[in-house]
Amino acid sequence: MVATDDRPWDQLRELIGQRDRAAILAFLEALPAADVARAISRLPIEDQGQLLTSLEPEDAADLVDCFVDAQAASMIEQLAPEAAAAILDELPSADQADLLSELEDEQAEAILQAMDPVEAVGARALSAYDHDVAGGLMLAEYLTFSRAATVRDVLGDLGESADKYRDYDVQYAYVVGTRNRLVGVLRLRDLLLARRGTPIEELMIADPVTVLDSTPLEELDDFFDAHHFIAVPVVDGQGTIVGVVRRNAVEEALGERGASDYRKSQGIVGGEELRTMPLLLRSRRRLSWLSINIVLNICAASIIAMHQDTLTAVIALAVFLPIISDMSGCSGNQAVAVSMREMTLGLVDSRELLRVLGKEATLGVINGLTLGALVAGVAWAWKGNPYLGLVVGIAMMANTIIAVSIGGTIPLILKRFNLDPALASGPILTTVTDMSGFMIVLGLASAMIDKLAV
Repeated sequence: MVATDDRPWDQLRELIGQRDRAAILAFLEALPAADVARAISRLPIEDQGQLLTSLEPEDAADLVDCFVDAQAASMIEQLAPEAAAAILDELPSADQADLLSELEDEQAEAILQAMDPVEAVGARALSAYDHDVAGGLMLAEYLTFSRAATVRDVLGDLGESADKYRDYDVQYAYVVGTRNRLVGVLRLRDLLLARRGTPIEELMIADPVTVLDSTPLEELDDFFDAHHFIAVPVVDGQGTIVGVVRRNAVEEALGERGASDYRKSQGIVGGEELRTMPLLLRSRRRLSWLSINIVLNICAASIIAMHQDTLTAVIALAVFLPIISDMSGCSGNQAVAVSMREMTLGLVDSRELLRVLGKEATLGVINGLTLGALVAGVAWAWKGNPYLGLVVGIAMMANTIIAVSIGGTIPLILKRFNLDPALASGPILTTVTDMSGFMIVLGLASAMIDKLAV
């Protein structure tokens, strides 16, 4: 059956109901690659689970690999532990650990109990690492051989274990000594061209470059910038090889971190959100952010309420309040972005508040004077009242200084208290700049009401 319908999920659902494995595979293969995930995600969640059980575990694992971890986990949740374990057994070790971390502990443990014992041990080990360190990014599928082995021994093992190694990304093998300590890297090209009786210790690259399993993501990024490697072996504190981390895994992790920070800055709390997730879960996550924001906005609006007589007397101020608020917010967000970037690169410490404050305040004076002069000129030209220009100009300048000073230091303060800077910097900055901007404008206007109301 060729998939030409605008709603391929309807056809797919019909095939799932028929439990026709061959027809399902043929249908999915006929779909454009970009439409496969869309078609499956539009199915009811119970049909997604039934789709996976209709396929061979290897084919189901290929489908699961098309989705982000949160969505793949929601599909796996529909399956019995035995069926889920069969699919996870076909996935790379890093993907196994990522999926299991998305599940409830009880459900993850049930799947681990049903998995192949060797696969389960590897998945447990990887799950113990944080996501943003080498141990959490590495693959546990790699080739190791004893330093005492010969070329003949290695080639014999590769031939006998071809099925096992088929899914490995085999470009290098790792040579280990006692207690599995890494002593060298063996290029397969050198292996194939060597005499069969040659000890691999004579062919290996001794004392290879490695990274510790605790190496953070930022340092891994720096490492791959400095070294043109496809992958690097990962060792523990005793020099024992525990995995291999690939360059593309680091790049993907950096991209996901950036996407996660962006979602948090936009109020998407709790990690990933997709419209295929349960409605009440999505609503609860969004409301946890919006409820706080409405309280903060009421606080800012109270400043206006306190000066409503001034605003009534000089209605032109209402035009400039959102301008001052928005421009100051933009300036503050620029400072937040720079602090977040420097913290990511390790260029600034959470204790360097005064240094950051001084840098941002100096910049705030320059930008504040420029923006203040622009908005003051507009106000004067519009109403022909220089005092109106003076009020809004001073307010713009002062609020810009406040905004960049707060924006630059808030991420450091939050980090110092183990709070998420990406999530909390935005609403705090917005509320403070709104309140200070409104207070400065309306406070100055109240003091100069006689000259403004003319």
